[in-house]
Amino acid sequence: MDPTPDDTPHPFSLLEPGCILDALQAAGWRGDGRMLALNSYENRVYQIWIEDGPTVVAKFYRPGRWSDAQILEEHRYTTELAALEIPVVAPLEVAGTTLHAHEGFRFAVYPRRGGRAPELDDPDTLAWIGRFVGRIHALGAIAPFEHRPTLDIESFGREPRAWLLEHDAVPPDLLPAWRAAADQCLDAVAAAFERVGATRTLRLHGDCHAGNVLWTDDGPHFVDFDDARNGPAIQDLWMLLSGTPEEMQRQMVDVLDGYRDFMPFDRRELQLIEPLRTLRLLHYSAWLARRWTDPAFPAAFPWFGTPRYWQDRILELREQLAAMSEPAIDVP
Repeated sequence: MDPTPDDTPHPFSLLEPGCILDALQAAGWRGDGRMLALNSYENRVYQIWIEDGPTVVAKFYRPGRWSDAQILEEHRYTTELAALEIPVVAPLEVAGTTLHAHEGFRFAVYPRRGGRAPELDDPDTLAWIGRFVGRIHALGAIAPFEHRPTLDIESFGREPRAWLLEHDAVPPDLLPAWRAAADQCLDAVAAAFERVGATRTLRLHGDCHAGNVLWTDDGPHFVDFDDARNGPAIQDLWMLLSGTPEEMQRQMVDVLDGYRDFMPFDRRELQLIEPLRTLRLLHYSAWLARRWTDPAFPAAFPWFGTPRYWQDRILELREQLAAMSEPAIDVP
């Protein structure tokens, strides 16, 4: 893959400050001219100061990624959660809709909610977060998403692998080693899912890492359901863990101490932590490669596509292969 972006203007290049403010005003929010770009690569997200009103956050969706039905399905889910007083940041509704359009861009507007990173080394914090993830899953288990995808080996593993190979993303001299590591990992992931057997599928946050959990004196609130999809409950739990297997085991005990107050947990899913981590790693490499023509990506990820990057990925996949051969963490 040529790591140099082509000269074709990216759609987001048309999303200039004037367009952003015009879009907000057309939807009912008149900005006072101040805006701040927030940390987001998949979409474009801005904090907008409003005349005679509270500051809002506007998310402009990446063209072509989600259909209107998929976006609205996520909006309905977060709105239902908020109605149950579960601390999520749901989009604001104007004129009967939460999804707006302007000059080819679709966008949603959210109330601004601040917060700090949670202290994930504190057992009480983990249990508190676990309680709210349990409440999120209790609603998510009532019915699956109809339009949003399901997290599975095909979409998060085999398809990203195939895309990287078809687009010559991996340097030729490293390709045999990367392909062998990826194929061995995918075989191990498939074996793990077969070993565990059928698990309950429910609506998930989908990307429930610490960066999407903001903490205030009142506790956590959950942001950015943009990756919401169907999948096993463990997908929204394992990204809260870090460290050695012993440390992750203690953390999972604390998370489940709160989670089980509202939702039963199938302990078999603990065997899927390392397989799901492996799928995320493969998916992440393909995500960076697919987005390389977006000017924000070469600026933010200058190391992507270098020989050192792929050498590290080969080592990472080999480590994952070893991790998947070890006994999974367990909890009472």
